[in-house]
This record gives sequence, structure tokens and C-alpha cells, in this order.
Amino acid sequence: MRETSIELTTVDGGRFEATGEALRPLRAHLEGELLRAGDAGWTEAVRVWNATITKSPALVVRPRSARDVAAVIDFASDRRLLLSVKCGGHNIAGTSIADRGLMLDMSPMREVAVDPEARLARVGGGCRLRDVDAATQRHGLATTLGFVSETGVAGLTLGGGFGYLMRRFGWAADNLEEVEIVTADGRVRIADRDRDRDLFWAIRGGGGNFGVVTRFTFRVHRVGPIVTGGLMVWSADLAEQVLEAYRSLTSSAPRELTAAAIIRLAPPAPFVPAHAHFKPIVGVLVCHTGADPRRDLEPLRALPPPLVDLVTEHPYTVQQSMLDDLDPAGFNQYWKTEFLPELSSAYLDVWRRAALAVASPMSYSVIFHIGGANNDHDVDDGAVGNRDARFVSGFSGVWRPGEDGRAIVEAVRQGWRQIRPFSTGGNYVNFQLAEDLDERTIAAYGKNFERLRRVKGVYDPTNLFRSNRNISPWGPGEPRRDSAERHPRAR
Repeated sequence: MRETSIELTTVDGGRFEATGEALRPLRAHLEGELLRAGDAGWTEAVRVWNATITKSPALVVRPRSARDVAAVIDFASDRRLLLSVKCGGHNIAGTSIADRGLMLDMSPMREVAVDPEARLARVGGGCRLRDVDAATQRHGLATTLGFVSETGVAGLTLGGGFGYLMRRFGWAADNLEEVEIVTADGRVRIADRDRDRDLFWAIRGGGGNFGVVTRFTFRVHRVGPIVTGGLMVWSADLAEQVLEAYRSLTSSAPRELTAAAIIRLAPPAPFVPAHAHFKPIVGVLVCHTGADPRRDLEPLRALPPPLVDLVTEHPYTVQQSMLDDLDPAGFNQYWKTEFLPELSSAYLDVWRRAALAVASPMSYSVIFHIGGANNDHDVDDGAVGNRDARFVSGFSGVWRPGEDGRAIVEAVRQGWRQIRPFSTGGNYVNFQLAEDLDERTIAAYGKNFERLRRVKGVYDPTNLFRSNRNISPWGPGEPRRDSAERHPRAR
């Protein structure tokens, strides 16, 4: 690395002059790479999925071990530097980048080890979903992960994490058995139901507020390798009929079936008839991992013939990457969602009208059926909030860089305001925007929030880990404790 200095931002908005000499203590403890703008690998390291995020770190470390991560945490804490952590960079709020701060790019830590006898998968802190699925499916095993294969396992899981298997096996966080985590004091800890129990509870839904997870141990389950799934699409002229069939489907669906309803403009994809391109459509995306998909999908088969029917038997890994091309990196993204306790005809009418108003060439609106195993757990099973929710629904505004997205953003906001009266009052923390206020974060956790704040006060009393949907260790009216002097070193 060149010896010219670079300025990093501190937690109080000050500046730290990172000269070659100032960085020497960090370099001395690193096996991994230390990057700055212009270095090979920089562009990929700082790239994130949502193009509205224009922040950039000043320095990037690509760690190779938990010891590397501990060295970075010690360095950042002692100098009060803004610190962020990136796994897949898929977070819509862009929390993996602290502007002009120090970023941990976890991508080198992508090892996966599967123990098929014990039904466990040990997953490095930099893994993407596709890394895990590829390794576990060699043994006909899987665990709950998300819908887009490039998503990082860490951010998804720490915020809860839902996907096709959620109704059967619970949130991704529900399937954690153990983590290796580096906390703000620089200690490498093993947390599970017996060791650091409060910490283990908090990281199962509480996001990156409590440390940097360098290894996850997941419980895995028999799934596939062949599942039934895919997308069925109709003209939006049939939206009311399709959505009522979707409501019927979800009211009786076994836990092996997960289904999502979608309204958008039809993309000019090869599988869509040319006459439907850029016309409003309604679709249902399904994944069935059970024994009788034909019977369970009957409410959809009873509808008029669809424009597109891509529901087939195929490998589970194909299902897991099915949405990748429809949700690519590099576009502007603006989302608003809510948890729902039920799916009423009144809600479907309001959502359908709002979704058609949001529709633009790349935008889409969605209803995810959750429920099932997600509703089985209580507050002691992890910090994921709103366990009574049965659906997640909302609007995703998407537009190309350089285009004027103001009308799309306003349509999303209008739709969101219309569906809020139907909400549980909560929302999914991984879908929150940077603009969302603390009230949204509090609502995401509900009655778990105050316990999370207490755990934060124990493991990160100076709020080193703040580039996230932050849970402050300081309650209303309490003095802030930002200073490095109040943060004891572990080594």
C-alpha cells in the first residue's frame, strides 16, 4: 500500500489521519488485505446492491480469520473510528458502508463444512446463500435462507432471515445452533444456548449490533434435492380472482408450501409472451418441498390458464437462484413493507390498487406468506420480533441509475400509507431504509427491544457497532458513552 495518508471519520465526526505509521499496528496483526481506493480489489469490495447508496469507506480490510477481525475491532475502537461490516452488500439501507470509515469486507471467509450425520453446517462469516446451498445440497440438506443467491448469509440471518423454507423450519435465525463472534472488547467468543446466552439470544434477530460473526453453525434438514416450484403469471385483468385464489391457497397451505403474490409490469423476458411485455401482470411464486404439490396447488390450477407457467420439478438450488436475474445489483431500490396478522379481502383490494399505481418497468409489489413454524417460537427463542405475523407485504420501487425516481418513490410511500392500517404494527428489520426513524426499528422488535438494548449495553457499551439498524445502549435521557477510555480491551 502507498504510504500517503488518508482521513478516516471518527464516531463523533472528527478525523483520524491514517498515515503509514499510524496503520502499522493494524498491518502487524493482519493476515488479510488492507485496501484503499485505487488498489486491486477495491471496486468489488465497496460495491453494494442498492445504487442509491453512494457512500464509500476510506479503508477496507478483508480478513482471513477471527483474529484478523479482532485486530480491526481493536484498532477501530481505540481510535474511535466509524466501523462497518459487509458480507454480501445486499442490505437496502446500505449499512455495510460507514462513510469515510473502516469497513470489514468478510468475503474471504466463505468456507462451508457440512456434517451430514450431525445435520450441521458450519458457515464462514463471508458466505453468500449460494455457497451454503451448494454445499448442503450435496447431502440433500438445507436450512432456511433467502430468495436471492447473492445475498450474504450474515446480514440475512442476524436480522431474522426468511425464505422458501421458513414456514417449515422457521427463520434462518431459528436454525442457529452456535456462532463464533468477535465482540466490541476484541474477544473471540463462542455463543450458544449455554455460553453467552443473552448474546446468543440477541444476535438471533438483533442484527449486527453486538459483534462480528465469523462463523455460523446451522441446523440443516432433509430438503430436495428436487422440489416443485416456480412462477405462474396472469394478466392483471384477473388480479382480483388470482388474489382470492392466493388467499385460499395460503389459508390451507401445509408448511411444506411457501407462496408469494406479485404485481408488476411484465418484463420483456423470453418466457413472457411479447404482447404482454410491460403490461400489468399478477403472479404467484411457489416452492413446495413436500409429497403432494399437485393437490396443494389446486387453487391456482383452478384459475383460467396463465400467460406463463414455470412451475416444474427442479433442483432446490435452481429454486434458490430463480429470482437473481429479476433483482440484480446496480439499480436504485426503495422499499416499504409491513407485517400483517391476516390476509383479508379488504387488504387485497387496497394492496392491489396501490400495487398497480406503483407498477413501473422494474418495480414490483409483493405479499409473502410466512406463518407456520415462524409462529411456533416465543421470546426466549431469539430476538426476532412480531412472531404473530402471518404475512409480509409492501412495495418495491426500482429504477435505473440516472433516471428520475421521484414519482416511483412517492407511489411507494402512498401505497405504504394505505396498507399501514392493516399492519400488526411491526415490520421486518432487514427491509428498513436508511431514512426510517428509530420508531420503525423499535416496532420491528416490539417487546424484545428493551431487552436488546440491555444486552447491547453489556457487549457494546460505547456503540462501536452502529452502522446498522442501530439499537443504542443508551436509553432516553442517559449520557452517551462514546469514549475509547470507557471501553476495556480484552487482550
